Amino acid sequence: MIRIGMLMPSSNTVAEPTTVAMLRDVPGVSLHIARFRVTRLDQDPAALAQFTAEALMIAAEMLADAKVHSIALNATASCYTGIGHDRDLVAAITRHFAIPASTAMLSLLELLAAQGATRIGLVTPFLHDVQAATVQVLAAEGLTVTAERHLNDPGNYTFADYDEAVVQAMTEAVAATRPQAIALVSTNMRGARPAVAVEAATGLPAIDTVATTLWGALRAAGADPALVRGWGGVFGQAR
Repeated sequence: MIRIGMLMPSSNTVAEPTTVAMLRDVPGVSLHIARFRVTRLDQDPAALAQFTAEALMIAAEMLADAKVHSIALNATASCYTGIGHDRDLVAAITRHFAIPASTAMLSLLELLAAQGATRIGLVTPFLHDVQAATVQVLAAEGLTVTAERHLNDPGNYTFADYDEAVVQAMTEAVAATRPQAIALVSTNMRGARPAVAVEAATGLPAIDTVATTLWGALRAAGADPALVRGWGGVFGQAR
């Protein structure tokens, strides 16, 4: 049995059931969750402090007790605080617990690179300023956001209030501008099924961060992401 560990914000109600659904027909893989407190997503110092390395490492230690085969951060705050935070977390988990690690955002960047996509569409539930910061962080990673839609919601719990139809409409609007790929960023936004639908309809890679988290977790654990079927082209990428 391969045990996948995930670090998840306390107020997230989308990522866990969606990941369970993705793994439903995958034999020999079990999912294990450790949560850390997150109740808001903005750029106030109090909100940014929710993602301290200390809080994340405490949660990771709980997963290490279960002897998981990988630990993945199922959260995307580094999209506006800087991807370096995720790189540091992965290094710390690997160093302290000798367990391979990954994150939603690092896996997204890998998958976009595998597609050769540098001009992307961006769909999020974020506030205006968080969205602007996300565009800047992605630019620092070599990605140009050519079209975007966001909900201007302070979240995090309330991101899940928007149904899939809302997310799909935003994704379709971005797809109409024909970027090289579309990134749906937020693991508490109902983006996994809309991403599959828009990808099938347009032929554009549409990559949701709940899916990227699982892709990275499986890969880090030595499992084949292609075992996950019916959730888009993301799982066919073996980079």
